[in-house]
Amino acid sequence: MSSTTDYRKPTVAVIGGGLAGISAGSALADAGYHVELFERRPYLGGRASSYELPGTGEVVDNCQHVLLGCCTNLIDFYRRLGVENQIRWYDEVTFLLPDGRASALKPSWLPAPMHTGLSFMASPVLDLKDKLAISRALLALMPALPADNGENFQAWLLRHGQTKQSIDRFWAPVLISALNDELDQVSVHYAALVFRDSFLKSADAGRMGLPAVPLSQLYGQAASYIEARGGRVHLRASVDSMQADDKGVRVGVSGDEVCADYAILATPFNVVNKLLPDTPEMQPLRQQAGHFGSSPITGIHLWFDREVTPLEHAVLLERTIQWMFQKSKILNTRRESGEAGSYLELVVSSSKTLVDKSRNEIIDLAMRELAEFFPAVREAKLTKATVIKEVHATFSPTPGSDAYRPSHISPWPRLFVAGDWTATGWPSTMEGAVRSGYGAAEALAAARGGQQKFLVPDLPPKGFMRLFG
Repeated sequence: MSSTTDYRKPTVAVIGGGLAGISAGSALADAGYHVELFERRPYLGGRASSYELPGTGEVVDNCQHVLLGCCTNLIDFYRRLGVENQIRWYDEVTFLLPDGRASALKPSWLPAPMHTGLSFMASPVLDLKDKLAISRALLALMPALPADNGENFQAWLLRHGQTKQSIDRFWAPVLISALNDELDQVSVHYAALVFRDSFLKSADAGRMGLPAVPLSQLYGQAASYIEARGGRVHLRASVDSMQADDKGVRVGVSGDEVCADYAILATPFNVVNKLLPDTPEMQPLRQQAGHFGSSPITGIHLWFDREVTPLEHAVLLERTIQWMFQKSKILNTRRESGEAGSYLELVVSSSKTLVDKSRNEIIDLAMRELAEFFPAVREAKLTKATVIKEVHATFSPTPGSDAYRPSHISPWPRLFVAGDWTATGWPSTMEGAVRSGYGAAEALAAARGGQQKFLVPDLPPKGFMRLFG
């Protein structure tokens, strides 16, 4: 890497190869900037990545990542990279109780917000009292997103007359998975956004998408995209310092110094203070980053010698494990190979109780609980297993946290900030990360007097939801 190379088009150093960094880099490369992207790991994707499990030949994702139809910027990013056909879409989600009762939530001919009403009212996992309570609460969320007034969503639910069973079997499974924290730790605003934008707005908004290829393969396409437009992607390149003046930004990379006209800092919040200098002008941004806490996710990967369920995915209720994804039926290579056996990934969001447990303890727990939902597990042979803990998977969208989420503009006029923890209007999701990358790219272009727009609009509401805008 040279600090003296002179490019005729403006050079942008992007620090971080997660979704925020690669979306910003791809958008700017497409807009005519020379992008130099630096990622300390040997692959792109950040927390949405995969690797080969030693000694097995198996490629595993660090955690199952899910998108919804309302993730318009993420879907735009997939189209930009040409990987939109690598997403498998589902219109139906199955909720399972350990006693075998199952409920399939799916759209019908009814207009939004009632499009899932028929399957919801037919659900055997909720009784009539639960359904009426849930319906009243959803009606309260329809008109507009409530402001973040410091109330947590658990308190809001109790104030709106929700039953314990409705919370345990409906609100908690959806929100803990979406926001990765307990209901008493999340703001009413973001809990409402999940239900309003995905469940109520339209049937299209609530469709669930699952990557049909390993995550690093999906997001690794960003390297080819940037380099095809004259940029460069540097893997295993650790950035350890940054400085700026009115002429540009100097980035310390693995003992070298790289100069750029502009830079985008696209790292998790807990890395910001390691890279930015402890100077008076940087104190506000450093303090903002210091206000956030993180929440873990645990993925449990199990390989069996036979199929243990015909379902491709399911929400598992009232146990520690919360989701089952049958990767044998989701991943393209598995579907096409026709190999015997079954590969499942189980997910536990907000997995604080598992952080200190050993691999064997977690696998034993998962096997016991999985057998309650799928009795065929008791007869199957477990051939391989691994546990992946993402201890700092997401930031916690606690009540009042929006006050600390920074804009994309930093105290240095040539430095811009991206990351799912910035002020995107979304929680810590793949969509939020891409919104931050696009938003930082727009802010950089605007600083140069440009008019480029990268962010795309939300899905429009349909049916009766059009009355609320």
